[in-house]
Amino acid sequence: MSFASLDLIDGLLRTLESIGYNTPTPIQKQAIPAILAGRDLLGAAQTGTGKTAAFALPLLQRLTMVGEQAAPNHVRCLVLVPTRELADQVYQSFHTYGFNLPLRSAVAYGGVPMEPQLAKLRKGLDVLVATPGRLLDLHRKGELEFGQLTALVLDEADRMLDLGFAADLDLLFAVLPAQRQTLLFSATMPDSIRAMARQLLRDPLTVQASAPNTAARTVRQTVFTTDKRNKAELFVHLLRKEGWGQVLVFVKTRKGVEQLVGLLQGEGIPADSIHGDKPQLARIKALKRFKASAVQILVATDVAARGLDIEALPLVVNFDLPTVAEDYVHRIGRTGRAGAEGEAISLVCADEVELLRAIEKMTGAVLPRREEAGFEADHRVPSTGTPPASATPATRPTAAKPARGAAKPQRPAAKPPAQLRDDTPRPAGGFGALKEDLPPKEKQRSRGPIYGARAGSPGAGSGAGRSGNGGSGGTGGAGGKVVVTATRGAKSAARAAGRAAAKPGGRGNKR
Repeated sequence: MSFASLDLIDGLLRTLESIGYNTPTPIQKQAIPAILAGRDLLGAAQTGTGKTAAFALPLLQRLTMVGEQAAPNHVRCLVLVPTRELADQVYQSFHTYGFNLPLRSAVAYGGVPMEPQLAKLRKGLDVLVATPGRLLDLHRKGELEFGQLTALVLDEADRMLDLGFAADLDLLFAVLPAQRQTLLFSATMPDSIRAMARQLLRDPLTVQASAPNTAARTVRQTVFTTDKRNKAELFVHLLRKEGWGQVLVFVKTRKGVEQLVGLLQGEGIPADSIHGDKPQLARIKALKRFKASAVQILVATDVAARGLDIEALPLVVNFDLPTVAEDYVHRIGRTGRAGAEGEAISLVCADEVELLRAIEKMTGAVLPRREEAGFEADHRVPSTGTPPASATPATRPTAAKPARGAAKPQRPAAKPPAQLRDDTPRPAGGFGALKEDLPPKEKQRSRGPIYGARAGSPGAGSGAGRSGNGGSGGTGGAGGKVVVTATRGAKSAARAAGRAAAKPGGRGNKR
């Protein structure tokens, strides 16, 4: 099947040919005809399967064929996304696909000056891609009207709920025209998304190009078990031993991100970061440098788990496992895109075993385990239980154990890694401020979704239900104390080394 067989207009077909798009993906084959026919749609597909084109192409065609011109400060098609990075990516897709069409598009999100966005809005827009917080700001200022809106898209809607945007979405739904085409897309389908679909969609067509909550088959997944204190050193060791090229690394907290970047730079490894505390322009610059191969390692929080389309990215590393199992699928979906092969490696310590169990339960597969000689875990990662019948059995480490009495393989010399602690304070939220890595307790404070609440109804007030409470993230011990668990022999050796260092002239007094 070709794109021409989907009844797309010549302007779109010429653009697709010029960028080398010849054959539609499964979700595009199903979604494009339905959207062209004006149907509401609930779409589930793995990331990297052409989801954006599946809704952008038919919407651009419908906007063109109607021939209506957007009035000043009005928008005809609205696309809501959870993060700034995804907003940029979706906007670029609309801009590229609509190159040969007489349509105006723009993007709006927080963290950057509002005036350039206002200048584009005042001319009227056919397509606006935005995050919920900045969109509400524009509407409250009287700079954005929805009288001409005919289509609404919610992309990665589950992530919007995870970030605490439920109340913002309710306020937006209350002011949007009731008569509109609504499309809801997500790579995962939790109960909250199905509830949203029941409230917002009218007689929707459900399009499921692949099973939800599953990773792409083109991504090879492996777990390296080790102790938490050795993760950074193990990462640097594997990076050099395996000759890794570009790597996208996910760390749980913003402080942990910067600590790992500092360690890598100290080792002479080009690295940069993306997280919610960095100004948006700095985040954009870091991503551009990574895409241009100016930096080898990009370290990020889950703000980068969705919306980063990096061509031919070979490897994703989970330095920390995500606290929400669904985010694992999105993280590793940054590699193995569009049918290409990729690899995902997770560094897992004993206190992450429940997170690993949740990921394996959700994906229905037990991840194969390995240990690297010299980095074996003193505190072993327990088994996650009996694998499902369809799961891939876990593999034991293949490295041969040393004979009794033989010396343990020496760990490669490296600088002592910086301690990566999960104690980053969380600032209170606000419109346009993304809370991409809120701790679970803060997420639980968020009011549940009340989709379709009207303005002025109980609970629909400004900012109600926002998960913006501050707090300390992570589980760092009091006073930064680190408790090391080791075998009896290792403990004895450590105590002997400590006594020697304490003696006058000992090694510890020479530093």
